[in-house]
Amino acid sequence: MKSKTFITSWSGGKDSCYAFMQATKSGMQPIALLNMLNENGKISRSHAIPKEVLQRQADLLDLPVITTPASWQDYEKQFIRTLNEMKEVYQIDSVVFGDIDLQEHRDWEEKVCKVTGLEAVLPLWKKDRKELVFAMVDSGIEATIVSCNEAMGEAFLGREINRELIPKLEKIGVDPCGENGEYHTLVVNCPLFKERLAVGFGKKLKHDNYWFIEMV
Repeated sequence: MKSKTFITSWSGGKDSCYAFMQATKSGMQPIALLNMLNENGKISRSHAIPKEVLQRQADLLDLPVITTPASWQDYEKQFIRTLNEMKEVYQIDSVVFGDIDLQEHRDWEEKVCKVTGLEAVLPLWKKDRKELVFAMVDSGIEATIVSCNEAMGEAFLGREINRELIPKLEKIGVDPCGENGEYHTLVVNCPLFKERLAVGFGKKLKHDNYWFIEMV
């Protein structure tokens, strides 16, 4: 039986990385990564990871990464357009997403995949959030917090997600996985990378009610 070929909706963070790893472990064949950038085409949405850093991650996986600029207003339109193009170019049949339990996210992902004739695959769906983040850490994923909300504050930027940090997040009311949008990460190493990601961290910046750390 021919294995499913897939692209991953790749944020550059721990959830999409672990979903990618789980899909690969199940026998699916990875073909490419997809990341949605903000309007200027320089950094990713939510995580604010520079396009060049996303490219370095893709290089470590020996895969192409397709980056598409989009505003929130035309995000869905651009996502569907890119899926159609990638389906034609790479002959894929599935899209892997890293969502855990937010039903509206799954509904949207299944909708855009249905439009393009692709299957939405969510390897992390309905897993216990705390157990899941421990599993990510234990799997060998090294992820650094690169953005977080005002309640967490800038002190958490640049810190690695590990077993010691998770109870500290819970103590201040933060979901262990950051699934409610409290924080976002950059994967700097994982078992499928050829080597550790070369990345430097710079200034900490505040935009609206969110903190970000510069990456080079």
